[in-house]
Amino acid sequence: MPNAAAATAAPLESQQPAAAGSGPAFRVLGAVSVSHMLNDMMQSVLLAIYPLLHQNFSLTIGQIGLITMTYQISASLLQPVVGFVADKRPMPYSLPVGMGFTLVGLLLLSVAPSYGYVLLAAALIGTGSSVFHPESSRVARMASGGRYGLAQSVFQVGGNGGSALGPLLVAIVITPHGQGHAAWFALAALLGMALLTFVGRWYAANRWRLKPKLRKMADGGEVTLSRRRIVATLSVLGLLIFSKYFYLASLNSYLTFYMMGKFGLQMQAAQMFLFLFLAAVAAGTLIGGPVGDRIGRKRVIWVSILGVAPFTLLLPHANLLWSGVLVVIIGLMLASAFPAILVYAQELLPGKVGLVAGLFFGFAFGMGGLGAAALGHLADLKSIDFVYQVCAFLPLLGLCAALLPDIRS
Repeated sequence: MPNAAAATAAPLESQQPAAAGSGPAFRVLGAVSVSHMLNDMMQSVLLAIYPLLHQNFSLTIGQIGLITMTYQISASLLQPVVGFVADKRPMPYSLPVGMGFTLVGLLLLSVAPSYGYVLLAAALIGTGSSVFHPESSRVARMASGGRYGLAQSVFQVGGNGGSALGPLLVAIVITPHGQGHAAWFALAALLGMALLTFVGRWYAANRWRLKPKLRKMADGGEVTLSRRRIVATLSVLGLLIFSKYFYLASLNSYLTFYMMGKFGLQMQAAQMFLFLFLAAVAAGTLIGGPVGDRIGRKRVIWVSILGVAPFTLLLPHANLLWSGVLVVIIGLMLASAFPAILVYAQELLPGKVGLVAGLFFGFAFGMGGLGAAALGHLADLKSIDFVYQVCAFLPLLGLCAALLPDIRS
């Protein structure tokens, strides 16, 4: 007769240490990816209802940018702190708590009577994100079975899929019926909290997977980069993230305004272009990690950031059809960089998984927030068209990827 205790333990996938060659824990990766989808879907609600908030509160483009900055800054400042503390003292059950902040922020957004309350709701949603990302990224690495790029891509594609799904659902649920219908998305937060409670149980039972691994070169030798070289390499990665997320901020926050202003589209039609772009971002994220596992992170970083430059330079001069094609190509290529950048940095600093995830997610969110605010102010001074003409040159900073050392495992 089967052992009852063994049957009870089975859903947690691996109560005992796995063999050295064991594969990824796909059930856990799936749970954390779906949770990421729900988390980022709820966050994208804020971005997707900008035209509605613009009408309800008579906001300028600069004030729209300030909403994004409030959300992104609150989502970025706490992330390195959460990651650093969790490296010292893992917090398996912090994940559903973080989702609770997002729940409260969404409910406040649905009833916000003034611009100030919208900013407070954005800050709460961002705080939930700052708790969620470092620890969930750690879980993805723990469940990777050594296929770190694949695990990060599976984790992050959930988030990007949620970001793409959010505007589509907003166009169906909120735009026709009003701001108050944002409260329906709180149901997604409750589902996310249930999934993350399961993930927290697995995390608590598998802490042995947190043991750091030595950095290895392609020939099997240990990485011997000096502290100074590691700091310089991290600085180059930071510059690449700056170029990527400043450009992404122009599309995430203002693509709907650009399509409405340049081509005369209605709000719902313009939101469909945002959906296409974010769906391409999700696909690119899924591709970048596994390809990095096979050919090396540096090559993926190089191609995805510098390689997108011709398309960003063409976008301000394209017609409606080609604008749709170009934003899909741009989203697909740019998104493939982040899983490779994150795993590359984690290999530089073994044993600092939470700190690296917090720093890079936090820096990415911070650059997105600052970019949205700065570009919104620039759009008020000049125009949305001018913003895209200036941002088109940012991917040329991908030339700096030539300075990255090759540390393929």
